Amino acid sequence: MPPRFGTLNTNAWADWVSTIDGYKTEELTLKGANILELHIEIDDDPADALIPKTMHPAIPAYSIFNVVSYPDSPWGAFAVAELRVAGRTGVRPRGFVLASICNNEDAGKALASRWGFPIKQGEVKLELRHDRIVGRASLGGRPVLECELLDRDAISGGDIQYIASMHLARNKDDGKLVVIQVDPEFTFSKGERGKPRVALLDTDAFHCGSSLRLANPISASFAVADVSLPKIRYICNPDVPAIQGTTKVAA
Repeated sequence: MPPRFGTLNTNAWADWVSTIDGYKTEELTLKGANILELHIEIDDDPADALIPKTMHPAIPAYSIFNVVSYPDSPWGAFAVAELRVAGRTGVRPRGFVLASICNNEDAGKALASRWGFPIKQGEVKLELRHDRIVGRASLGGRPVLECELLDRDAISGGDIQYIASMHLARNKDDGKLVVIQVDPEFTFSKGERGKPRVALLDTDAFHCGSSLRLANPISASFAVADVSLPKIRYICNPDVPAIQGTTKVAA
């Protein structure tokens, strides 16, 4: 059986991507981030249309929900909620970001122009309760995401692993679409696990419509960590396999 590739129509997504201002971004460490992450299985076949041709779909297909609160940054406190679809570039697991909602305009502009995050300005909250952790996001006052980790149970931060993200963005200089690998490093000070629950998801707000159909819950984790946003090392041509269309831009 030949390998499967994503079938995303990148031209149809062009209006939703950010413009990246070159690839000379220096690493930035953000201290004490609170990170909620859920993994939920999704229907395989329609989800192929949600990742670019440079990536292979994960088998089985699954989605990744993140709500992250950063208490301090060069732009002040901010939070980001995003939805990714899991896949691979070559043999390496990656998550293709459908949309990132940010509650701080200056932080959102920096994430978009320096790392290619597909930013939308909205409202994002991460609430820690005794029995659960709740992440919410809204656009224009309209709720678009509510997800939870239930039955909190402490674990080691060493038991948590996050996969790198892939961001579809536009080059500032030539206007071409590229897929940017963003692979932060994490220094954990706290970890928890629990049961995942997605109480609300507006798929249109994340540009996935009927192509993303939630199925079985897989896992949920919460962590407190220092997050180092990296120098950009690799970019890909979104319309050819990564093994053919990857360019190294930094050591």
